[in-house]
Amino acid sequence: MNITHFVENLNRGGLERMVLDLVKEQHRQGHKVQVVCLFERGSLAGELDALGIPVAACHKRTGFDLRALGRARQLLAAHYTEVLHTHNAVAHYQAVLASAGMGIRQVVNTRHGMGAQRKPGRREWLFRRALKATDAVVAVCEAARADAVRRGIAPAAKTCVVPNGIVLDGFDIASDIMHERLTRLIRVPRGTRIIGSVGRLNWAKDQMSLIRAFRIVRHTRPDTALVLVGDGELRETLRAAAFDEGVAGCVHFLGDRNDVRDLLQGFDLFALSSVTEGYSMALLEACAAGLPIVATDVGGNAEIVHDGATGHLVPPCDPSALAAAILDLLHATQRASTLGLAARAWVEAHGSMEAMAARYGRLYFGDMEHAS
Repeated sequence: MNITHFVENLNRGGLERMVLDLVKEQHRQGHKVQVVCLFERGSLAGELDALGIPVAACHKRTGFDLRALGRARQLLAAHYTEVLHTHNAVAHYQAVLASAGMGIRQVVNTRHGMGAQRKPGRREWLFRRALKATDAVVAVCEAARADAVRRGIAPAAKTCVVPNGIVLDGFDIASDIMHERLTRLIRVPRGTRIIGSVGRLNWAKDQMSLIRAFRIVRHTRPDTALVLVGDGELRETLRAAAFDEGVAGCVHFLGDRNDVRDLLQGFDLFALSSVTEGYSMALLEACAAGLPIVATDVGGNAEIVHDGATGHLVPPCDPSALAAAILDLLHATQRASTLGLAARAWVEAHGSMEAMAARYGRLYFGDMEHAS
């Protein structure tokens, strides 16, 4: 098939990583795939360049940009697009507008989160208008699908669930060797227990609660360090919070990294403090690294982290509960190891890229019943 993926950009993030891996798998299967970026290409585009997969940017400006729409239309036509697969709301309604009247066989949109934007009004209104020319709206977890239907964002008849998947080949579980390498990187003593988290530093991930929980953890376990991987608009605010909480010297901000897999293998446990979440790629990768997990019970997290079986779930915005769950795993090392191995077994069975690509393949042929 001739497939066009339409995104805002390919900057580093969970959505973008999922798109890249899906595109690579579809390319491997012999499909003709391109990626069209509404704004800039983004920092991850080079991965597709290296495989000869086209990535083009429309460089959309603020407001209604007819030139960007024209560029998008040209790219869709030149690719002889049969399947238009858009990602999230803005990319979707812009792509639908650009492709009007082109007769594209299948138009699919994936909503990667819970849609919990602070000011979603106009965006969701435009998204709903574009649904007339949309064959399927994919949610990445059942919680997100049910929420979208409940809020009237998409009709139930057009919705289905395709959980995210990750590439498991070469994804090793945590080891003492990688742990020691990470302790050298962040310059902490050997034997330090490392609590790690991966995600953008923004309001949705609520690393503020994690830092406050870590202060409680440090009071009981001074042999711990907190590693935050990712960057975002709250970086300096969070640095200041670590200082105010008295833990600035043991909270390590590593920024955006291209070696997240290696870093995960050096953690002792993984913590996710989000206040809203779809189907977290970070949690899937933590499972693949065989890490015990503490996560907030929001969005699709409970569909990945099974409380008491692969980790612990806690309420959002509750540093005390988050700290208690982390301390439990730090104290019960054998049980924590068992949870981590169970997480790895679960992701091998349910969270692979191959499984996700197969579901999308069925959906591209209009088989919604068997896509979920």
